[in-house]
Amino acid sequence: MTDPAAVERDAAEAASAFSHPAVAPDASAAYGEHPDQLVDFYAPCGETPGQAPLVVLLHGGAWRAPYDRQHATPLAGFLARQGFAVANVEYRRGSSLPHQDAGGPVAGRWPETLDDVAAALDALPELAASVLPQADVRRLVVTGHSAGGQLALWAAARHVLPYGSPWRLASPPPLRGVVALAPIADFAVAQELDVCGGACEQLLGGAAHWQDRLPYADPAALLPTGIATAVVHGREDIVVPPRVAESYVAAAAKAGETVGLTLLDGVGHFPLIDPAADACAVVAEEIAQLAW
Repeated sequence: MTDPAAVERDAAEAASAFSHPAVAPDASAAYGEHPDQLVDFYAPCGETPGQAPLVVLLHGGAWRAPYDRQHATPLAGFLARQGFAVANVEYRRGSSLPHQDAGGPVAGRWPETLDDVAAALDALPELAASVLPQADVRRLVVTGHSAGGQLALWAAARHVLPYGSPWRLASPPPLRGVVALAPIADFAVAQELDVCGGACEQLLGGAAHWQDRLPYADPAALLPTGIATAVVHGREDIVVPPRVAESYVAAAAKAGETVGLTLLDGVGHFPLIDPAADACAVVAEEIAQLAW
């Protein structure tokens, strides 16, 4: 049973993270015809000489429809104030309607959620060049929080997807690196811990598809990538416990790859995306180390 004090702290952290007003983008562009196939762009603030690295932001929310990119706009604005160009990506998520077996909206759509992330990343260089000339697409870092952390790790691993996958790339994507924030990075461990009410199984389309689809979506199965990867996780996270990240990092080591893991004391799930929290400054620094 979860410690009531931990639940109270998590609620307070969430309230702080979601207390910030939405930050309007400087430009938006569609990467497809569906209303959710949209990217909001934020120009770097300050006197940044030349072009700035482009941070691709993939929001979390358990791949569920009620949670869209709007809750990540304060983080996008914060990163823009640190001198980055930012692309806040929307993608199709699960149904807004409760599912009889899920106890709430279903997590993700198969294959649309992954279709969208792949399409957005493939379209970003051209879109950014068109609407945000301040962005240097040669210095691209992908970051994502929670379910978005899974998507960020997945986006960097498309070249090691199983042969025949529609999302597989012939060569590694042109990324400086990935910074995954409290990511759902190991599906087996996440499912064992019932992270987000069984969201991983729902993303894959249910228990009947678990085994056949796991190799196409689970970051822990898509290693090594050869792309610089850092994970930031709060030690007190009760939404996605740090054991999930630790298992991913161990899987990477077993595959012969070193993944940086920063565990923040006294930090839960939401401070990583809260501009008012010290943890958010750590996130910006991790991104900067890869981007600049």
